[in-house]
Amino acid sequence: MTEPAGEVVAAARIVLDGDVLEPGWLRIVDGIVVDAGAGTPDPRLPVARRVAGTIVPGFVDMHCHGGGGYGFTDPEVAQVRAALAFHASHGNAATMLSLVTAPADELLAQVRRLAPLVAAGEAPGIHLEGPWLSRARCGAQDPRAMRDPDPAEIDRLLEAGDGAIGLVTLAPERPGALDAIDRFVAAGVVVALGHTDASYDQTAAAVDRGATVATHLFNGMRPFTHRDPGPILALLDDERVVVELIGDGVHVDPRVVSSVAARVGAGRVALISDAMAAAGSADGRYRLGALDVTVADGVARLSDGGAIAGGTSTMAQQFGRILAAPPRGCTTELEALTAAVTMTSTTPARVLDLAETGLGQLSVGAPARFAVV
Repeated sequence: MTEPAGEVVAAARIVLDGDVLEPGWLRIVDGIVVDAGAGTPDPRLPVARRVAGTIVPGFVDMHCHGGGGYGFTDPEVAQVRAALAFHASHGNAATMLSLVTAPADELLAQVRRLAPLVAAGEAPGIHLEGPWLSRARCGAQDPRAMRDPDPAEIDRLLEAGDGAIGLVTLAPERPGALDAIDRFVAAGVVVALGHTDASYDQTAAAVDRGATVATHLFNGMRPFTHRDPGPILALLDDERVVVELIGDGVHVDPRVVSSVAARVGAGRVALISDAMAAAGSADGRYRLGALDVTVADGVARLSDGGAIAGGTSTMAQQFGRILAAPPRGCTTELEALTAAVTMTSTTPARVLDLAETGLGQLSVGAPARFAVV
């Protein structure tokens, strides 16, 4: 039986299996990359699409609260789908459904509403960013609803999620936090440390118990000083930890992003959008969980107090910023390109254990889920 020709896509550049084909082509049959190569394709295979830009693996955003005018805490599933569609239209192959601190009953209802989307493959998982966070480092979350980890509440959330909860963020200094890490790790949930006032030693102890991610490093954390290094140095020091960075030029200076990536390597950095509903939308008034947010000049801040309140960028914009300010040590454009792919796709896909689904790297035999930049 003759294999169908499928669709051939030719591009000025393609990042395939970590290599750069310049130019290159892909042959896609039923959504799967069945063949690829450098140069021009076999003339017997008519080219269906020609791309002037660069084809890269689809972005994996492991920390996102919404976009396109909608948030993942909105009451209607259609609104959640609209936010996911917005990010997919900007190159995301996978977008985690991040939730913020909320009262117990409300958080449970949110998990129950979102879990079917994960089961249907519309999102890779739910991320609980709270409620087990530090009131001292609450950022743009409601400190009134923050609480210590309670085993009964954790069990209720895991049961309601039925495997959909893929990532949690907690503050390791809260009473019961280490036991909570044990419970989540046993359930196959990735544990991140963030919104924390922990010491270096408290942070290191949490990593020893199984925490493997730093939630938006620097933001919502006890700051680093030379006599009190706190969580930041502990998270950078430990090779078991992947650090999230919001590379939008607002939350973290681009020079810091470049320096951190050079220090720990692109394989330990996951760029995230931390996007809220305002991403892709006009300035104005929005909500993040229970709090009012005002967006002016593309920067989201709490209406009460002015704290930065999530992001308004996309992963594609994060990708572009890395190309503009690559990790120190990248001496060529191609090195910057592969570093950007690693930080926006490969690393987050590995953290979330999505590599087996074909995410994180464009390869022959994998789904053709790519972005054009």
